[in-house]
Amino acid sequence: MIMQNVEKYARGYFMPPEPSLKWSHKEYITEAPTWCSVDLRDGNQALIIPMSLDEKLEFFQTLVQVGFKEIEVGFPAASETEYAFLRALIEQNLIPDDVTIQVLTQSRKHIIERTFESLEGAKSAVVHLYNSTSVAQREQVFRKSKREIIDIAVSGADLLMKLAKETPGNFKFQYSPESFTGTEVDFSLQICNEVLNVWQPNAANPAIINLPATVEMSMPHVYASQIEYVGERLNFRENVILSLHPHNDRGTGIACAELGMLAGAQRVEGTLFGNGERTGNVDIVTLALNLYSHGVDPRLDLTNLPQIASVYERVTRMRINERQPYSGKLVFAAFSGSHQDAIAKGMKWREEQERTYWTVPYLLIDPKDIGREYEGDVIRINSQSGKGGIGYLLEQKYGLDLPPEMRENFGYKVKSVSDREHKELMPEEIYQIFQEAYVNIASPIEYVRYRSAQSDDFSTQVMVRIDGRTQEIEGVGNGRLDAINNAIQSNLGREYSNLVYKEHALEIGAGSRAISYIGITGADGTRYWGCGIDPDIMTSSIKALFSAVNNMGDGRSANEA
Repeated sequence: MIMQNVEKYARGYFMPPEPSLKWSHKEYITEAPTWCSVDLRDGNQALIIPMSLDEKLEFFQTLVQVGFKEIEVGFPAASETEYAFLRALIEQNLIPDDVTIQVLTQSRKHIIERTFESLEGAKSAVVHLYNSTSVAQREQVFRKSKREIIDIAVSGADLLMKLAKETPGNFKFQYSPESFTGTEVDFSLQICNEVLNVWQPNAANPAIINLPATVEMSMPHVYASQIEYVGERLNFRENVILSLHPHNDRGTGIACAELGMLAGAQRVEGTLFGNGERTGNVDIVTLALNLYSHGVDPRLDLTNLPQIASVYERVTRMRINERQPYSGKLVFAAFSGSHQDAIAKGMKWREEQERTYWTVPYLLIDPKDIGREYEGDVIRINSQSGKGGIGYLLEQKYGLDLPPEMRENFGYKVKSVSDREHKELMPEEIYQIFQEAYVNIASPIEYVRYRSAQSDDFSTQVMVRIDGRTQEIEGVGNGRLDAINNAIQSNLGREYSNLVYKEHALEIGAGSRAISYIGITGADGTRYWGCGIDPDIMTSSIKALFSAVNNMGDGRSANEA
């Protein structure tokens, strides 16, 4: 045995007494559930420093902007801050008419009474009643029988009915058998049905039964079977909203929620980015965007996810993991050369084909749909990167469309710098490397100007400066660039062949300029590259040629920085 004490752990969950596997025959979720954010209660109580009143107000407004129609705002009997926050929401009329607030209360008389005091005047509120039902809680904490645990729930349900009639406001009821995952399934069903018998829900006033994975104890398929079993046997089922509240102790909270929805759940309680006790609540952002990735409207506005994340991190003082699905800073980032090349080609193919559906390799969804950018968020450059990603970044960020072979040449230079400095390179650093390596190189031969005349051939005179001395060289060719090329080779002792040329318009800043790329093959067989940028296309071509010649003269090869 490698791990010690394994024998002291046993499966502490309960399978339904009858098979419940209808959910396993469903392929996908067809519509979004009702979302209930519990950030301001379950999430807040898990913070090292709970949010202040002002921070809770700001977070509440953010949740409203995202589109939550149900928001659990606190446990008002727990502290004065919780109570004051709820009263501020009600008295300052900060709750939109289409938003229902939710408050949590234990099934204890004085806590329920304090809760209704805090709710006076609420336009729409869910009172969330709970008591613990698991074997461990019954035996170790409360030391009560099943009947006594049921009586706690029923007495609380009765009191909710009484106080709702006496308190100004509009109230709905929710019950949770807290620690449901450690409770015998039939006992969970029994206690839920006895509560429902008290409330007598109807079409005009449905009740919510919430089955929480308070502690995640099983594989997700077990939770789904538990949900299906209870859901199909609830009293007043057509007037009951079946809700989930998954935690993430085993790291499968998302899977539990998704399978639970397949099993019949209509509502999900969770938090933004998964904050909550221990390993956290289920992450509603991930759940919603998983639906989005399958073409299902999540009914939440996550189009500016970085801004939502910024508010969350500031008011909670928590940090979103860089690899957290969708919201992490690195989740779309591709450092690998092969990944970058595939993404770049996929994006280009998508533009050429005008495709309806998103199928870009390595990117589950379009980062732009949630406020992320391709440059900086997707293509990230370090020593592992390749020519495709580097070329794509230059094209998207700076409008440079390098010839394929030049991309490879430049890729080696960039990777060499990243490897030597042992760091990721930012787009502006990469562009600076490009400029220094190729653009308008004026040493050892500085191009000054040219003039030409045309008869059958072009005759061109080129003014150059070498070691501070100016001289004029002359060449003849079938065009201006060919004539200048011949002038360089015949007058300056430079030998090369296989000239490769490409040019295009370049839009950077206020003015339009031309950019030219030229590659030449030296006597040693190495390809050398140069680039010229100038408002005049001919001048940009000449500068590119001189840049390539100077790189050859400087002895820089394809694989050097």
